[in-house]
Amino acid sequence: MKVLFAASEAAPFLKTGGLADVAYALPKALKKIAVDVRVILPKYGKISDKFKDQMKKVAEFKVQVGWRNQYCGLETLEYDGITFYFVDNEYYFKREEPYGHFDDGEIFTFFSRAVLESIKYLENFKPDVIHCNDWHTGVVPLFLKTHYAYDVRYQGIKTVYTIHNLKYQGVFSKAILGELLNLDDSFYAEDKIKFYDGISFMKAGIMYSDIVNTVSKSYSEEIRTPYFGENLDGLLNGVSYKLYGIVNGIDYEEHNPSTDKHIFKQYDKKTLDYKVVNKLKLQEELGLPVREDVPMIGLVSRLVSQKGLDLITRVIDDILRLDVQFVVVGTGDKSYEDMFRYYNYKYKNKMFGYIGFDSKLAAQVYAGSDMFLMPSQFEPCGIGQLIALRYGTLPIVRETGGLKDTVIPYDKYKGTGNGFSFTNYNAHDMLHVIEEAVELYKDKKVWRKLQENAMNSEISWKESALKYKELYSKLGQK
Repeated sequence: MKVLFAASEAAPFLKTGGLADVAYALPKALKKIAVDVRVILPKYGKISDKFKDQMKKVAEFKVQVGWRNQYCGLETLEYDGITFYFVDNEYYFKREEPYGHFDDGEIFTFFSRAVLESIKYLENFKPDVIHCNDWHTGVVPLFLKTHYAYDVRYQGIKTVYTIHNLKYQGVFSKAILGELLNLDDSFYAEDKIKFYDGISFMKAGIMYSDIVNTVSKSYSEEIRTPYFGENLDGLLNGVSYKLYGIVNGIDYEEHNPSTDKHIFKQYDKKTLDYKVVNKLKLQEELGLPVREDVPMIGLVSRLVSQKGLDLITRVIDDILRLDVQFVVVGTGDKSYEDMFRYYNYKYKNKMFGYIGFDSKLAAQVYAGSDMFLMPSQFEPCGIGQLIALRYGTLPIVRETGGLKDTVIPYDKYKGTGNGFSFTNYNAHDMLHVIEEAVELYKDKKVWRKLQENAMNSEISWKESALKYKELYSKLGQK
């Protein structure tokens, strides 16, 4: 089984979100179960020189983008046992940020076409499956079934299209059909890639791929409803026969409290008592009262409405009136940043807000906190709650998407669960669950059992990789 994994970003080369973690960790897990998987991504100017210096040239060729024939270099390096390919064109990729440009449509048309052209130059590697991710590679399946349909070199190649976040769809003017995609106006139709008055790369991926999947079972069901469907719920119901959901995992080597060099005291399930050392040292570092008995609530997140920040805004005074400490690490919308700055000042002995991102501090918060707050409005999968579970920090989440699939709410009658959850997107429902968790924290015996449950949760990529391999195998049977 040969798989070419196409993504707009991958750790450790460039990361803006969870896609980069998936593009690094999933191929690594697939490799362990005998899938010959290789990753292709843009060669961004921001990639570190230590990686660029290791890259070897594979080929140079031209890529057709509308009426232009653009230069494309293809380079490669092996990292952590995985072969990575980098598509090089400085005009498109040597920029301060990978996304958010006036010509994003042109940039990712070029990249998608380059992915397919690259296959001609890969020695002893013709993929059985091209695994595309999010809108940036949405036109790869479309191109494969149009421009490359009659090329014998592409016969038999299938496509899997993963939706990591349906909200970001790559919608552009109808004019790019001819100007960039080299397609005629017949594709400006409801049963093709027309989306209101424009065309959608996300819709192209959904329509023309052989299998569509999302990053959790619950999210695959939610996006078929108007509330979560981002105006594509009708289409997704229409292709439900090829729609699947596989929950993301995390890399156990990267996120491991027994080897994490960022935290103050390493620990595992057998040495959970050392976890409290991380809290005490973190309190000291942040200038909070050093108290073992006070529960610490952590929040490591993008500060945007999707992450449930409106709920926190509504009841933050009520949260901070409890006997708790609240530590926030994140950056995002100015209104939320300012809100945390204000409460940082108002409750100096109870709250610490770091506006920015610091991976070392984030690891210390995961290790030092007792609870991890993640009340998302919607969450395709989520990674924060998975890391929290791994570190024995009990998540408090809203039951949506991947949060619902990975966090099992505490059942006081059975003594089961690995965290806490609430159903409705309601600030006082969230507050009530936080109050329950804070009260339960006093029962050290029950709390320890829940921590052990959290750390015993199977959230690695192992099971999910097997499910992806099954998906690829389904295509081989068609």
